[in-house]
Amino acid sequence: MSVADLAIVAALVFGWGTLSARLERFDVTAPIVFVLAGLLLTHGPLAVLGFTPSDELIKTLAEFTLALVLFSDASRVGLHELRADSGLYLRLLGVALPLTIALGTLLALALTGTSIWLALLVGAALAPTDAALGAGMMANPVVPARIRRLINVESGLNDGIATPFVSVAIAGVAGGHGTAHGPAAAMAELVLGVGVGVAVGGVGGLLVNAARRRGWAAEGFGGAAVLGLALCAYASAVAMHGNGFIAAFVGGLAFRAIGGQRGERLVPFVEEAGGLVSLLVWLAFGAVEVVPALQRLNWQTVVYAVLSLTVIRMVPVALSLVGSGLGRAAVAFVGWFGPRGLASVVFALIALEDLGESEASSAVAVIAVTVLLSVLVHGATADPLARRYGPRLVPAADGADHDRLPELPERRIIRRAP
Repeated sequence: MSVADLAIVAALVFGWGTLSARLERFDVTAPIVFVLAGLLLTHGPLAVLGFTPSDELIKTLAEFTLALVLFSDASRVGLHELRADSGLYLRLLGVALPLTIALGTLLALALTGTSIWLALLVGAALAPTDAALGAGMMANPVVPARIRRLINVESGLNDGIATPFVSVAIAGVAGGHGTAHGPAAAMAELVLGVGVGVAVGGVGGLLVNAARRRGWAAEGFGGAAVLGLALCAYASAVAMHGNGFIAAFVGGLAFRAIGGQRGERLVPFVEEAGGLVSLLVWLAFGAVEVVPALQRLNWQTVVYAVLSLTVIRMVPVALSLVGSGLGRAAVAFVGWFGPRGLASVVFALIALEDLGESEASSAVAVIAVTVLLSVLVHGATADPLARRYGPRLVPAADGADHDRLPELPERRIIRRAP
């Protein structure tokens, strides 16, 4: 990236930071702004500025962003704080998510005729949800806190759970073309990533706890220490030929379990850093993925995108929540608010760089079109649906003193980015 490119990116971030609250009142979100900016800078009237991010920079940015998001999301989840609704989280993450991946994979096979590994890549990359794309709903007090929390926690954990499936799928495509890196090697990397994450996150939690208790850590640098820990978990696993993303996710879980509330108070620094770089990922998405995806657009891709945001998401959620006591309105509400966002974009960028245009373009096109549709549809419906159906969901919050549980912060795209 040239100095001129850096100046453009900095100006965009500054502009969004100063106008974000005003734009969000009109349902104009950060993804919409930065995807559009990426399009205009590379395929529109602003192309004369010569904005040309390198492939290596995009891949590094995508990996860095996903590592921070996985760590911060996982480190925000305290198991003791979520025990009241643990059964619902297990249903969504242990039943609905695998079903979503399976249905998405089967539909990709049926509609696109790709290999099983590319179909798995599509199904797994589009399974994680992004609650921040429904920020109008997540911030609306009309929607019961329990329902908002359920959507938020699911969104915070499902990208980490989907990551192994994406890694195995990418390895399967690569292994199917004569490379040494196949699914078996990918599974070994996942196991090593878990070990590294537990070690780095657990030891980091102990040290942060001790330092905070004894007053060794300066207040202004505690957050930077946790940011360094997240990157250390990722980079250590990669250096040892393990899966860095799993290490970051497991490291976040271990850090929260060991570090407790003292460590959790330092996580917002990591979230702010993740929020900043996520804006750049959306910019890269608009610059390198959108136009090629639209050029490959066909009826199969459109049908898949529509079904991915409806049937493939809502049916598994409905099945997993049978007998949960939430009621039909709440189940439908949770099922609809499963936007596809940052994690899917990052998975697509990584697949594109690891596999190349010729191998990954068909799968990336499906992912890109689905995310674009989600950004527009979920962004536009979040606030209206929250106002209209929020009061009907109040019975779903009955049965426990759920409002005593602390709220988790809104995730990702509107993670209080500058």
